[in-house]
Parts: sequence; C-alpha cells; structure tokens
Amino acid sequence: MQTQTEERALVIMGVSGCGKSSLAQGLAALLGLDWLDADDFHSPANIQNMARGIALADKDRWPWLAAVGSALADMAKRQRPAILACSALKADYRRALERASGLPLTYLQLDAPRALLQDRLENRRGHFMGSALLDSQLATLEPLRLGGQDPEAGLVLDASQPVADLVDQIQQWLATSLG
Repeated sequence: MQTQTEERALVIMGVSGCGKSSLAQGLAALLGLDWLDADDFHSPANIQNMARGIALADKDRWPWLAAVGSALADMAKRQRPAILACSALKADYRRALERASGLPLTYLQLDAPRALLQDRLENRRGHFMGSALLDSQLATLEPLRLGGQDPEAGLVLDASQPVADLVDQIQQWLATSLG
C-alpha cells in the first residue's frame, strides 16, 4: 500500500490519551513503515509546562509543528515513508504541518468519550502528559472538516475500539479512498 511514497503522509491525530501512538505503531508495523511521535519533538520547556498542567499557547506550538513537519519532509526525501502520531488539534496546526512537510496529509482522527480518555490518562505511566490538560485539549480540538468548504482529507475513528480493529478499518478506507 502506498502512503507517503506517493507524496502523501498519514497523521494519527487527537487529544492526549486517545491512542495515537498505539495506533501509529500498529499501522506502521502492518504497512512496513516507520512512525514518528510528535511528542519527541517538543522542547524541554514545553514538556515541563505540560507536565505541570500548563497548556501550551500557540506561540509554543508553532516551532514544534515546524520541527515535526520538517522531520516528515526529511523522511520523504530519504524515501522512508512514515506515519505520524500528532495531536494536530486545530485546523491551523494541520495546515502548519502541511506547509512544513511540503506533503499533502491524510488525517485519521481518534475520537473517544471524555471518561475513557480520563481513565487512560490517569492510568498511563512514563508520559509527561497527565489528565490535568484533558479539558484544555478537548476545548482546543477542532474536528476534521470532512465536507463543506475547505474539506480535509481524513477519517474519524472510534478510539474505544481495539487497535487491530482500527487498523483494519483504516486499511479498508485507504484501499477505497486513496486507491
């Protein structure tokens, strides 16, 4: 299956705790692709703020998004297709990723009930992002625009489903929508 090799990359997006990294790992393993975690590109200051429960402002996110997009572009130049796990909460953030990567991006938005997200965040170990910022992330989230003016390429998925089921849904969707 072609993803980034046809000058298009996949971005698994959503709020913290929705399962972006798990899905990116599962999908990348199935498709034989690399995957990038946008969290790895945060500055130490951003990580410290989020760990303290301080939401990032746009001024904190623009350099991060530029670095993430640049990493996608580098992967494409080296013909190393990658799947990106990135919150990409606002349409402006998604456009910034597209500009920085120079690639058209297809978004796979993971959506889950707040209670499930809260539970996952409270039981997650070894990650700087706790449950304190969940409400902030949910308030910031601009769902994908799948129709109307200026639609975004993508699919919304139920993050409460097992990763294997989500991977199957994505495979079927990619086969029919991106051919």
